Amino acid sequence: MGAEEIKEMDISKWPSDLAYEQWVALPVSGARPSARYKHAAAVVGENLYIHGGSRNGRYLSDIQVFDLRSLTWSSLKLKIESDADKSEDNGLQEVLPGTSDHSMIKWENKLLLLGGHSKKSSDAMIVHVLNLETHVCGVVETSGKVPVARGGYSVTLVGSKLIVFGGEDRSRKLLNDVHVLDLETMTWSLVESTQTPPAPRFDHTAAVHAERYLLIFGGCSHSIFFNDLHVLDLQTMEWSQPQVQGDLVSPRAGHAGISIDEIWYIVGGGDNSNGCLETLALNMSKLVWSTLTTLKERHPLSSEGLSVCSAIIDGEKHLIAFGGYNGKYSNEVFVMKLKPRDSSHPKIFQSPAAAAAAASVTAAYALAKSEKLDFPQIIDLNFNGVENNVLKKDINIEIDAIKEEKKVLELSIEEVTAENSRFREKIDELNSNHTELSKELQSVQGQLISERSRCFKLEAQIAELQKMLESSQSIENEVQILRRQKSALEQEMELSAAQRQGSGGVWRWIAGST
Repeated sequence: MGAEEIKEMDISKWPSDLAYEQWVALPVSGARPSARYKHAAAVVGENLYIHGGSRNGRYLSDIQVFDLRSLTWSSLKLKIESDADKSEDNGLQEVLPGTSDHSMIKWENKLLLLGGHSKKSSDAMIVHVLNLETHVCGVVETSGKVPVARGGYSVTLVGSKLIVFGGEDRSRKLLNDVHVLDLETMTWSLVESTQTPPAPRFDHTAAVHAERYLLIFGGCSHSIFFNDLHVLDLQTMEWSQPQVQGDLVSPRAGHAGISIDEIWYIVGGGDNSNGCLETLALNMSKLVWSTLTTLKERHPLSSEGLSVCSAIIDGEKHLIAFGGYNGKYSNEVFVMKLKPRDSSHPKIFQSPAAAAAAASVTAAYALAKSEKLDFPQIIDLNFNGVENNVLKKDINIEIDAIKEEKKVLELSIEEVTAENSRFREKIDELNSNHTELSKELQSVQGQLISERSRCFKLEAQIAELQKMLESSQSIENEVQILRRQKSALEQEMELSAAQRQGSGGVWRWIAGST
């Protein structure tokens, strides 16, 4: 499995030529936008909008539109707000600066562009707005606890609220905070969550399930790539890390994701050495990973910083992917037609803690229902005897089923409680080990300090000895000189003595002869 390119076809009927769940490179008529990655993208109707991105270290500021019917690109000419006291070109430069690692969200008849990295410095996250009808763009004034400027974060629309998680700020500090922007009032608020949040990260993806659960997948720190899944219950603001089943998922960052009904599709990404070839699908109700398709090596979609959106074309759902970087920048458009799925009875995923609480409530409700059934009223209904017996039998069966379900739920609660106890024991054990290791580390650090001080003293003594040795060598040289002088002096004295003795003998001979 992989990707193909449609080469000969009727452009007006191209969606009908697609096979299900297979990536296809669309043939583009006319000029293409420059290749890029870490851009922002959104689909409105049958048009794909992209803004900005990065290429060779340069931030891009253009907005390009791809018509999914005619398969042609066009550049969107923007208008600045009428009260802007600037020329059109300068105004565009000012309103939409070159940006990468940001997000684009469709809201009503507008496109909202949030945050990202750009050469234009800002301490707080800026929200730009583009009116799709008038093409007028500007900056949205927001209030409240505005988050710090950042890139590589995730943003998810839930009702009329945007949920921002994590990212990397201008000083490369990694974040794992949660902020909410109310689009009705344009007011920011900081979420105070409980339990253990995901480790700080950027270039991850996020999705929302059942308008209640925020899912965070993958991403990276400055040295670690993640493949973990975290869930934030937006009602209780409680984090959990549920167990997942299905295919093994490799760590990745820079991937793209889009959720359709209860399926979350993940495309691309990598770990700085390899691009991810598989397109993943996570059933958010059952928490089961599956591999939808696998691409060939070095495929443009096995890239970091690509985008993926969803579009309905001829009544069928499609994934639309663009851009990315895997050693080479891409400007190709890929499409995948999705198989119709039965989503008539979606299950609602819950975190372990939320599941236990919900199970308790369900069990209590079932018990109350079984205890409060008004049997006399049902029996008094105007049925004949046979129908009445059948009805009572059906009710009894239903009651038994509810009681059985109650038992199952109680067992589930016991299992969750036992699992939580095991987790607490593991946490206590880890904390104890951490305390012991900290003490040992402090002891080792103390020994190192003592040894370092001893080394300093030894080095000082060695330096002193070296000086003494140099002085000793000088003294020895002087001693040698003195010895030579002494030896010469002794020789002179011996010669002088011999001369005196010789002179006395002559005088004695003269005296004797007289």
